Amino acid sequence: MGPSNVQNEGHDSLRYIPLSYNHADSQASALRLVLTLNPHWEHSDGNIEFIRFTDGITNTLLKIIRRAPGLSDEQIDNEAILMRAYGNHTEILIDRERETRSHALLAARGLAPPLLARFKNGLLYRFIRGKVTSPNDLVQPRIFRGIAQRLAQWHAVLPIDEALPGTSSPDEVEDTSLDVPNPPSKSSAGADDITPVKTRHEGTNLWIVLQRWILALPVTTEEERLRRKQLQKEFERIVAEFDDGSGLGKEGLVFAHCDLLSANVIVLPRNDNSAPADSAGDETVNFIDYEYATPSPAAFDIANHFAEWAGYDCDFNRIPTRTVRKEFLTEYVKSYDQHSGLSGADQKDVVEKLFNDVDRYRGIPGFYWGVWALIQATISQIDFDYASYAELRLGEYWAWRREIEGTRSKAGEEMPLRERRWAQEA
Repeated sequence: MGPSNVQNEGHDSLRYIPLSYNHADSQASALRLVLTLNPHWEHSDGNIEFIRFTDGITNTLLKIIRRAPGLSDEQIDNEAILMRAYGNHTEILIDRERETRSHALLAARGLAPPLLARFKNGLLYRFIRGKVTSPNDLVQPRIFRGIAQRLAQWHAVLPIDEALPGTSSPDEVEDTSLDVPNPPSKSSAGADDITPVKTRHEGTNLWIVLQRWILALPVTTEEERLRRKQLQKEFERIVAEFDDGSGLGKEGLVFAHCDLLSANVIVLPRNDNSAPADSAGDETVNFIDYEYATPSPAAFDIANHFAEWAGYDCDFNRIPTRTVRKEFLTEYVKSYDQHSGLSGADQKDVVEKLFNDVDRYRGIPGFYWGVWALIQATISQIDFDYASYAELRLGEYWAWRREIEGTRSKAGEEMPLRERRWAQEA
C-alpha cells in the first residue's frame, strides 16, 4: 500500500462525532465529546479533569484526563485526550480539511500523536508527553540539533502530492476577502482586479496559501485596497524570484511545518524508551500543531524556524549567527541523507547550497506572518496588538529588501539589528 493510501485511509476512516465544542459551555460540551469517545469513563473510578492549554480565536486546546486510583502520572498521560476546537473565522487562514489530512499523514509515520476522532468544530487526539520548549531553549545546541534532525526527517520522508489534495490549479484561488466584522461588498472586494499568481506546482503549497491570505485581506477602505494591491505586487515579485523549482524535494518542495516556533517543539522525556537521547547528548523532539503544514521550499521552513528563535517579543539578539546556522544545517543535511539520500551529492556541498538558500529566504517569513497578522487584526478576539505585529514582521521583509538591493547602505543608514545579527559570524 502506497504512502498516500495509508494516509488517506487514516483520515477517511477517522471516526466522526456529530457534536460541537461550545466555548460558552466549555466543560459540559467537552465532557460530552470525551464520553462519546470513551463511554467507559463515565462509570469508572476516578475523576475526569480538564486542563486548558490555550484559549483564543485560533483554537482552544484542552487536555482531558481520567485521574483514577492507582494510576501513575505517566499512565494517566498515556490515556489522556487532547481536544482542539477551532476558533471562529479561522477557516479564512487555515484549511481545516488539509490540517486533518496532514495530521493523519504524520501519525501514519509515527511523527504525530494518533488521531482519535473528528467533531463538528475540531479534533480529538492522543497526548505527547514531554516539555514544551521556550525561545531560550531553541538556542541550546542539544535542542536545536534535535530539531534539525527531526525537521530533516519530515522533509525527507513525507510526500507532497497525493497525500495533500487541495487547490488543483492556481487559477482556482478565489477572492476570499474578509467578511468579518464588516463584510465588504463583492464590488469592493474585486475592485483591485487581482489576478492570482501562477505557481510551478499544481496543488496546495506555500505560495497558494499566501495568495489566499492576500486575497482575504480586508478591502473596506481605500487605504486597505491600496495596501492589498501593494502586497499583491510584492508577492508577484517574490514568486517570480523564489518559485524556481530548485532545492530539496520534488520540484523544490518538501512537506513543511511552516510554524515551527518554540511552543510547537516538544522535548521527549529521556526516560521514555521510545525517545532515547542521542549518543552525542542531543535531545529527541517531536513537533505539534500542523495547522499551517503544507508543501514548501525547505529553505523557507528552516528560515522561518530561525526567525522564531526571536520569540514572541521579537528579540533579534536570539537570531542564530552564521556559525550556528551552519551547525544546524550540517546536522539537518546529515539527517536528510540518512532518511532519504542525496543522490550521491556531497553533504558539504548540500550544506553550503542550503545555507545560501536559507540566507536568501530570510526576509520571506516576515512577509508571510505580516500578511497573516493583518488578517488576525481583523478577526481575532485575543488581547494582542496584531496590527503592530504585522508592521513589525513586514518591516523585517522590507529591511531585507533594502539590504540585498543596497539601498540602506547607499542612504548611509545603520543596519537593522535583525540583519546585523544575521550577518554576524560567531
